[in-house]
Amino acid sequence: MPDQNPLLATQESAAFSVISRYIAQTLISIQEKHPEWIAEKYRKTPWAKPDSQSVLIGKLTKSFKVASDTASLLLTAKKYLQILLIPEFINSPQFSKLFAKIQQLAQSQTVPAKSQNSVSSKPPTPTANQTAPLPAGIAILLLDVENLQLNIETEKFLEGISHYPIQIKVAFANWRSMGKKDAEFHQRGYQLIHVPPGKDSADLKMATVGASIFVHYPTAKEIFVCSSDRALTHLSNTLQAHGLTVFQVRKQIDKIIVLNSKTGQVETHSLVTLLEITPLEQLVIQLKELIKKEQQRTSAQWIKLSTISALFRDNYGLVLNEVVAHHLPDTKTRDIFIKYPTDFVVHQPSETSQTYVTLFEVKLSPQPPILNKENPNNSITAPAKLTDINSLEDLEIAIVKIVGDLTGNSPNNSVFLSNVGSEFHRQYGKQITQIIKDFNLGRKFPKFLQSCGSLDLKKAEKGWQVSLK
Repeated sequence: MPDQNPLLATQESAAFSVISRYIAQTLISIQEKHPEWIAEKYRKTPWAKPDSQSVLIGKLTKSFKVASDTASLLLTAKKYLQILLIPEFINSPQFSKLFAKIQQLAQSQTVPAKSQNSVSSKPPTPTANQTAPLPAGIAILLLDVENLQLNIETEKFLEGISHYPIQIKVAFANWRSMGKKDAEFHQRGYQLIHVPPGKDSADLKMATVGASIFVHYPTAKEIFVCSSDRALTHLSNTLQAHGLTVFQVRKQIDKIIVLNSKTGQVETHSLVTLLEITPLEQLVIQLKELIKKEQQRTSAQWIKLSTISALFRDNYGLVLNEVVAHHLPDTKTRDIFIKYPTDFVVHQPSETSQTYVTLFEVKLSPQPPILNKENPNNSITAPAKLTDINSLEDLEIAIVKIVGDLTGNSPNNSVFLSNVGSEFHRQYGKQITQIIKDFNLGRKFPKFLQSCGSLDLKKAEKGWQVSLK
């Protein structure tokens, strides 16, 4: 049983941060090597993603803050692990080693309460399994509001990085031009410094105040310099020269990038919250609308995947690959289009070329196709279901019907081979390549089509095209 040591106020943030981040990193490692150890409810959560880490660390830190001593902190940590991991792992030797490490971290980040009988003022020497506790100190946050604005969630992310409590927060801006932002930041505990209008006024004032911050706050150990303006690098160098750890915080598109100037370590925080993620059904609708508009604008049928991604960001302010990864973990952007073959068709001419996407639209009320152009009145009835395809002739009739449907209003009366395969799968519920194998033809789909007397197959720049003879 660990000693019930009270957590000193100046060490709370360090203990919470170290243990929370260790649990988050451990969960990532377990998911990579032994995903079966994670509870089924959380097994598919992308724990390696910055936003998932941030949410977990935030929840852990919030729960740890109510801990009155080391024992209660460890109890809270164990309860969380019991929720996230399966019972079999909780009772295993591997978990015992994991929790022993958490105990070590908790004890190394706290100082034992001095015994009433103790007269020695000499601090205890760390044992071989312990690290020296952090000296008392604080962290300071300097923010150029005109250049970068931090929300509460991002502040929590920075608190998780810091080894000391962020006790001083200073915001610089021309507050007369910031609307009601001054009241908001004041309510969040910021000291407000007003600067006159002008280019880089806030940055210059921040550099002036920040350069002497260690004089006014001698217990400061860490400084967060929050501005996307790289001109403040000189301030960071000055502070670091005086022994402070400087975290350079800047925004990059939809992420917050934090650089530890002492160690070079980079932390990333996504600004795309889970609440902003577009629902999957709505995402498909949005992508179809974007593609259709771009087709009308350019008069081109095939749209580059990179163009679609750019249009999605411009129209909805979200990064497409992150939205796709949220719904389909460990997948690429193109997988959202492959997942819906009745809505999209994906084409990549070669492994090194770009990916193209178009809409898959079946023409309505097409003329019934015929096998023999010399007898146009001989209409063909296509097989209604998979069990009706009992011969090569039945298979050819089914394909002819599909090609006729898809090329009804096509200007060149041809359709890409991939479209034909997708529509066959949609109508009959089975891949056409598998049907060909079932007939023991020993040939691939294009070779089979070349053997069909009623179909014409040609190699185009972007793939095989099929048409009726």
